[in-house]
Amino acid sequence: MDITQNIIQTIDGLTGGLQTYDIRALVNHAEKFGPYLKQQRLETNQVRKFLDAINRLKSVLAQENNFSKIDTEVVLLKPKLAYAAARKPAAKPLSEVMSKAIDKVKSKEDFERLVQFIESIIAYHKAAGGN
Repeated sequence: MDITQNIIQTIDGLTGGLQTYDIRALVNHAEKFGPYLKQQRLETNQVRKFLDAINRLKSVLAQENNFSKIDTEVVLLKPKLAYAAARKPAAKPLSEVMSKAIDKVKSKEDFERLVQFIESIIAYHKAAGGN
């Protein structure tokens, strides 16, 4: 099973929200997935709109401290990912994994785990020489 399917299977198996994704498993997956995305020739700028949107929502949540203020916007991250994947096939694995993760985001804690996940993936992507 490839790393993309492994992560999707893990996320599917979560009984609670994304916050129940064990942090050690999350980092372990990111450690494998980041270099995999580099091999697929994913460039950070290909998912920049998604990353910018995540950071904007992170900022709103920090100010408002109320998840309901960003709930709709979190769900609307999925079309941004789909668009990136349609334009660049290298973005497809990230789109599949993040879309699955977004489906599990129902609270502030879930969103915080989503942020930890994408930041970890991007960090390992860059460490593998991705730009």
